[in-house]
Amino acid sequence: LPPTHPQSYHAFMKKELFDRVGLTKEQTRLPRGDAPDLDAECHSYDRHIQELGGVDFALLGVGHNGHIGFNEPGDSFSAGTHVVDLTPSTRQANARFFASIDEVPERAVTMGVEQIMQSRRILLLCGADKREIVEAAFTGLVTPRNPVSVLRLHRHVTIVHCWRR
Repeated sequence: LPPTHPQSYHAFMKKELFDRVGLTKEQTRLPRGDAPDLDAECHSYDRHIQELGGVDFALLGVGHNGHIGFNEPGDSFSAGTHVVDLTPSTRQANARFFASIDEVPERAVTMGVEQIMQSRRILLLCGADKREIVEAAFTGLVTPRNPVSVLRLHRHVTIVHCWRR
């Protein structure tokens, strides 16, 4: 989606975070999902992060299937920024933001798990509807089949959850 699309991640981050904390467009950088050459966009984003000395703080959510940053469950953890095919469950979870499931993007650009893990600090936000997958991540095996489980290996991760025991 172009950054101006009301359901784009750019629009979401601008409205829900950047504008609220007073960050200007020049102080932020997100990969463009509408770039004409997505591979070049991914490499450019990785170079930008490297030039800045890495990621200080990663703010993450988790999908119902355990994805973090759109790193869907799979056979291995990804390295750098890349294009990912969104699973049907991820598309369905996001359908509520669109007029129909047909409008939900089938692919997304995301930072890789390895790149996320190199962040100096991570804050994971998760609601009650994600309780089961998060509990499995932090009590079961670290596995790419539940990507959020890799956060158990990070030195400075904070989890903020919204549920009661």
